[in-house]
Amino acid sequence: MSRLNNESVALVSGDRRRLGMRANWAQFSIYTLITLLIGVTIGTERVALPPLARRDFGITSILYTVSFIAAFGLVKSLMNLVSGRLSDNRGRRRILLAGWAFAVPFALLIIFARSWWWVIVANLFLGVNQALTWTMSVTAKIDLVGPSGRGLAVGIDESAGYVGVGVGGFIAGLLVAHYGLRPAPYLLALGVVAVGAVVTLLAARETLPWARLEAARSNGGRSSSPQPRLLHLAAYMSWKDRSMLAVCQAGMVNKFADSLVAAFFPLYFLRRGVTLSEVGLLVGVYAWVWGLGQVVSGALADKVGRKLPITGGTFLIAGGMATMLAGSARGMWFAGAAVMGVGMALVYPNLITAVGDSAHPSWRGGALGVYRLWRDSGYAIGPLLLGGVAAAWGMSAAMWTGASVVFASGVVLALLLRETSPRHAMRPPAWQAHPELLGHQAAAQ
Repeated sequence: MSRLNNESVALVSGDRRRLGMRANWAQFSIYTLITLLIGVTIGTERVALPPLARRDFGITSILYTVSFIAAFGLVKSLMNLVSGRLSDNRGRRRILLAGWAFAVPFALLIIFARSWWWVIVANLFLGVNQALTWTMSVTAKIDLVGPSGRGLAVGIDESAGYVGVGVGGFIAGLLVAHYGLRPAPYLLALGVVAVGAVVTLLAARETLPWARLEAARSNGGRSSSPQPRLLHLAAYMSWKDRSMLAVCQAGMVNKFADSLVAAFFPLYFLRRGVTLSEVGLLVGVYAWVWGLGQVVSGALADKVGRKLPITGGTFLIAGGMATMLAGSARGMWFAGAAVMGVGMALVYPNLITAVGDSAHPSWRGGALGVYRLWRDSGYAIGPLLLGGVAAAWGMSAAMWTGASVVFASGVVLALLLRETSPRHAMRPPAWQAHPELLGHQAAAQ
């Protein structure tokens, strides 16, 4: 901690560092590689785990099968909050290193699992791993680039992560085909974790000094600024600032929709006579368009602002879901999947960017943690709620419920979200005009 403070003092007096992607391309590239590896880690189980439920443990219940997603989402959302807050004081790199360690018991528990509960516990560890690593990786990139090009930076981060998810799923599928469901995919995960930890330890630098440099250069900012209490920050992000309220609910619904794709789309389309390979391609179109499109959407948001891509993208997700549900031909299903992917690409990175725009650099990690708490709670709520609807009224009812929730989220965004981009915002964030919204400690800012 003292080392970080000393570095921040040097920044203010000697200005030894610069903000921007070009000025920090080496570290930005290293953290992008780290995000790719984080994505590969979680991708290894997306292909290998659902079949394991039926084959090794005899699980046939939809709710019980998707319980591992709910467990993952619950702990990830809570740990996002903790890691974001800790990183504002302890630094990003230290938390990231701790996150890699939690992936080891995840892999070992599934390799040696004797019941489905072992798998659920394993996903608790995976949730901690993903919260500590991915949250820190994207926060580090935001630190490095500063206000200019923030949308592009987050777009690159999320694109790298989801390309990694796809790569991990593809390699895991090959391993499953040749060596079975266990242990090969999880040995792959252990190898990726080892590489990620080594890269983090030997090549990645702490980026908190860059955040303090941005704070020192901001209007009235200081490199070391009083932080709001966690409860005050959570209240501000969750309901006191209506734009952040809109962002948080949109993030939750975004994961709500993604959990529907992961848990229900395969079952729904298999019942409609689609082959397993076609289902894989259908989900793949959605994921590929989403993953690769985020670089473009992040750069677009730097030019046109955040609200238009976020709100328009949310309506596109709902429209794509409705197209897939209403369509009876494969062409419509694939078109709907592509539209959903475009919507996710427009929404997903720019919600993070909107939080980065609105938060003071001295407590940005905590603000991102609160947002990601709400966002990843969609993984916990979505499978259970939609699973209950499916059990009561059928799979089609669950799918239409999901589409309706996403459409309603778009309406909330249209009504409540104000533009947050530094280049396009008509007014500053609410906390600047009303510091009391963050509590007594924030008033000094």
